[in-house]
Amino acid sequence: MFKKVLIANRGEIALRIIRACKELGLATVAVYSEADRDALHVRFADEDVCIGPPQPGMSYLDTKRIIAAAEVTNAGAIHPGYGFLAENADFAEICDSCGITFIGPTPGQIRQLGDKVKAKELMKKAGVPVTPGSEGVVTTYDHAREIAERFGYPVILKAVAGGGGKGMRVCHDAAELERGFHLAAAEAGNAFSNSDLYLEKFIIKPHHVEIQIIGDTFGNYYHFGERDCSIQRRHQKLIEETPSPLMTPQLRQKMGEAAIHGAEMVGYRGVGTVEFLVDDHLNFYFMEMNTRIQVEHPVTEEAYEVDLVKDQIRVAMGEKLNYRQEDIVPRWASIECRINAEDVQKDFRPTPGRLTGLHIPGGPGVRVDRAVYTGYMIPPYYDSMIAKLIVKARTRELALIKMRNALSEFIVEGVPTTIPFHQEIFNHPDFINGNYDIAFLETKFKNNNVLNDSETENNDTMEKEAVDVALITSEDDNS
Repeated sequence: MFKKVLIANRGEIALRIIRACKELGLATVAVYSEADRDALHVRFADEDVCIGPPQPGMSYLDTKRIIAAAEVTNAGAIHPGYGFLAENADFAEICDSCGITFIGPTPGQIRQLGDKVKAKELMKKAGVPVTPGSEGVVTTYDHAREIAERFGYPVILKAVAGGGGKGMRVCHDAAELERGFHLAAAEAGNAFSNSDLYLEKFIIKPHHVEIQIIGDTFGNYYHFGERDCSIQRRHQKLIEETPSPLMTPQLRQKMGEAAIHGAEMVGYRGVGTVEFLVDDHLNFYFMEMNTRIQVEHPVTEEAYEVDLVKDQIRVAMGEKLNYRQEDIVPRWASIECRINAEDVQKDFRPTPGRLTGLHIPGGPGVRVDRAVYTGYMIPPYYDSMIAKLIVKARTRELALIKMRNALSEFIVEGVPTTIPFHQEIFNHPDFINGNYDIAFLETKFKNNNVLNDSETENNDTMEKEAVDVALITSEDDNS
């Protein structure tokens, strides 16, 4: 269907896609902002086009410039990566109208699953367990209070178009609900130009477990097990692993089948992730579906010995997937750490600047996805993640040892990073024993000054929320 792919993204995911395309014999086009003129994805693509100034809205989020770059270079397809335009249905629709293949689901599928209220309704129809809550948008505080009283407190307000924890408030009583309703609506309106909220029963300290799925255009669907993403701070994932410490073969099968039923409901095409909350009794509840490749996809690739990005491209080319679900089993224990250029001692403040030194860990079972190098200038305009450190071993215990060793070898000079904080987590006895949930950081590190939320709104309820809240609706990976 196409012989050349334009990558509408930057950083490590752009490099990851370029490598996959090369292995498939496809030519590549890199687009870049003026801030990324010296970026590695520009150097290693077959062609490159500057699409504007550093600000994302004038470059990586400018659909007209990206489409123009594809037309000038005769690219037959666009891969959006994650973040930026990856889940933008309008962009996918523009690609279709211009005769360019969008490597992802259809515009209709993105719209259906991107609206969290509609997605929840679809999952209910597919027989997927969902968290009890409002049937649709809650229009007023009185409406929200009526639903909260029906299901009982605590409840959580969430933005219909939300992501990254924005427009989200946990409420333990009517007073918090009234205050939280107005704050969440305002935050959602500012972040997404959509102030609509919905309400759910809040599940105390669950695990955040997601299922990786893929579907082709021939009606074949497969799942590649789970990723446990419960180690989060302010609704942003820091560490992911598979298999999950709480998983059983029976639960994996049930969750995998539920995820596939949900994908079948909309005739889903390509890779996607169905995200669930799992409680102490191993009950699971649908949270959302992400219609793109995810940051943490390497964990699944390493554990299951697959190439999800190449499969994603093959599906877009109209190829048929030839897996057998019974053969898709985890062969390794795999863990990923997101290495961010952030000052942990200053409330995880992003730290753009020049890398004066860099040593990348190696050895069997160690993978580093990155697009930085010694002398690279980390720009202040984009996400602070500079690398992903992934390890695999035959058991979780061995994977933990390998990760601790890899973190000790990972040297970044010139800017502070989150590596020391990852080392603290990997030496914590509860994490080592797999005894964690989405409140792990807020409870186990609550006296650690690196978790000071002094800049967060609604400070009078943060202490209570910090114990309970660690939900994530989607990651703002490159926004």
